[in-house]
Amino acid sequence: MRLGVLDVGSNTVHLLVVDAHPGARPLPAHSHKAELRLAELLDDSGAIGPDGVDKLIAVVQEALEAAEDKGVEDLLPFATSAVREADNADDVLARVRAETGVELQVLTGEEEARLTFLAVRRWFGWSAGKLLVLDIGGGSLEIAYGMDEEPDAAVSLPLGAGRLTAGWLPGDPPDPADIRALRRHVRAEIARTVGEFSRFGAPDHVVATSKTFRQLARIAGAARSAEGLYVQRELKRRSLEDLVPQLGAMTAEQRAELPGVSEGRAGQLVAGALVAEGAMDLFGVETVEICPWALREGVILRRLDHMGLGLIPEQPREAPRSAERGREDLRSPEEL
Repeated sequence: MRLGVLDVGSNTVHLLVVDAHPGARPLPAHSHKAELRLAELLDDSGAIGPDGVDKLIAVVQEALEAAEDKGVEDLLPFATSAVREADNADDVLARVRAETGVELQVLTGEEEARLTFLAVRRWFGWSAGKLLVLDIGGGSLEIAYGMDEEPDAAVSLPLGAGRLTAGWLPGDPPDPADIRALRRHVRAEIARTVGEFSRFGAPDHVVATSKTFRQLARIAGAARSAEGLYVQRELKRRSLEDLVPQLGAMTAEQRAELPGVSEGRAGQLVAGALVAEGAMDLFGVETVEICPWALREGVILRRLDHMGLGLIPEQPREAPRSAERGREDLRSPEEL
């Protein structure tokens, strides 16, 4: 069947359409996205203003039309931190439902971390051993660790690149004092969670997902996206430590000229780099491998598990069928 995932994130609203085939990975069929930057549209009270809600409704309607045009049979709509943490979240969800018919399921931060972890586990398989997964979004940082398909620990921190840029780095280029203040804040937040993960022992494999990590890896010399999904891409902490001061000295326009950096994300890249560097340093990570699957794929895989298809990636790495362990604390696919 043809499935669609509508991801209302802090930076973008992204419709991903895939074809589900038993025994194989979900095959991407279409992608439709709009940069809305909801995390930057919050007013002083922490609410999404009327203009922001109007834009959200218009973008959701466009995504619905694209899904219909592409023959989507089942749409899985969800929202993450920007909607979740807005003071008027209930009103926003009600307006979206009334004007588009879409019932957005708001994921908790822990659910984001768990579903992203599932996607990463399926991509790398059991042979990757104990995984530590880092995911920097526009509104939050998700961290998850575990041996199975359900992580043993999963947390979400308010350290998204868009959120931090709007709240801490107003200048272009940002003031060095603001960068130092944000660096202290980021590291203090991450440090509070390290103990929760260190009790499980060192991971066998550390993986990063998200646009922020992909852009940082590309700047540091990783392969272009045009070279394919299965090319191994890494980001080393040593390279990141060299990059941070360089990025901080640039304007957003200058960053947008770097390889792999989009104009829409260039303004957030300094904050994202500080979070990536802080997480790798505090968790004692020298290298992360970039995974092309993340939250959207996790939502799709969970839905397909429920349908009994047990889809797996078509690649040489071992990729397990789903385990049922520990799934009672996650929402069912119908709820997603």
